[in-house]
Amino acid sequence: MKRIISLTLILILTSLFFIHAQPVKKHGNLSVKGTQLVNQNGEPLVLRGVSYGWHNWWPRFYNASTVKWFQYDWGATVVRAAMGIDPDRGYLRMPEWSLEKIEAVIQAAIENDMYVIIDWHSHKVHTEDAIKFFSEMAKKYGHYPHVIYEIFNEPERIAWEPVKQYSIEAMKAIREIDPDNIILVGSPHWCQDLHVVADDPIEGFSNIMYTMHFYAASHKQFLRDRGDYALSKGIPIFVSECAGMEATGNGPINHEEWQTWLNWMEANKISWITWSIADKNETCSMLLPAASSEGNWNDQDIKEWGHIVRNNLRKFAGKN
Repeated sequence: MKRIISLTLILILTSLFFIHAQPVKKHGNLSVKGTQLVNQNGEPLVLRGVSYGWHNWWPRFYNASTVKWFQYDWGATVVRAAMGIDPDRGYLRMPEWSLEKIEAVIQAAIENDMYVIIDWHSHKVHTEDAIKFFSEMAKKYGHYPHVIYEIFNEPERIAWEPVKQYSIEAMKAIREIDPDNIILVGSPHWCQDLHVVADDPIEGFSNIMYTMHFYAASHKQFLRDRGDYALSKGIPIFVSECAGMEATGNGPINHEEWQTWLNWMEANKISWITWSIADKNETCSMLLPAASSEGNWNDQDIKEWGHIVRNNLRKFAGKN
């Protein structure tokens, strides 16, 4: 009982500071104008938030309480539900349970007036399964302005042509039901080959953006140069996964490179999502195993990377 009262008081008090954190009410339906994500009034918009870890390994955080905590305590305007596809307990093996987990986050984001990314978190092409899944998601949630579809988390060693063809098929399925919500498209080599995309973009679809993923200690100026090239060619970018350490998710945080990346994203008005809400023994997991499954975390529950993310989100809260 004391814990429930404490959580309620904290949410009330923090809402005084982050009362603006009702982004959908404020910005409404999103669209793409040139290279820029814009709100219902055509004004540039930067979404900033966090990605849950793979649902099949860290399902305990996939609940309404954590979504609310990210909104009111961290100042996030968007959360990303990362539905693992291939591993044990992933969507291909346990579809009903997988849907239950990610829909808990989707529905909570809608109830709390936040944007939410439905992430097909795979490294391989599964066209028929993806079409079935995104058709279902579009039917259930396509009428909500809150929803963003990420149709392919990270193509690994797959050329752009098959990724492009897969993306076209997945987008056709979504657009038959949902004509306008934002769709995020991945690129080869862990969403780093934006220069390839820029020379051969998908045509015939509106309100699509291309994802860039980076880990600051591994991916430095060369990847920002690719991003600059893509922007110069009219390619809209959305950073749907990023962090400050090495690409393995481990190793020390490169604070200088992280800040350089942060400055680059903000200067270009690029939305960004940080990885990840998990309690694995690795640098990129933001929480410790002792952290509650329901949010309401104190400083001792949050690891170094989590503190950096939380501080950054709070810093930018209210800028849009």
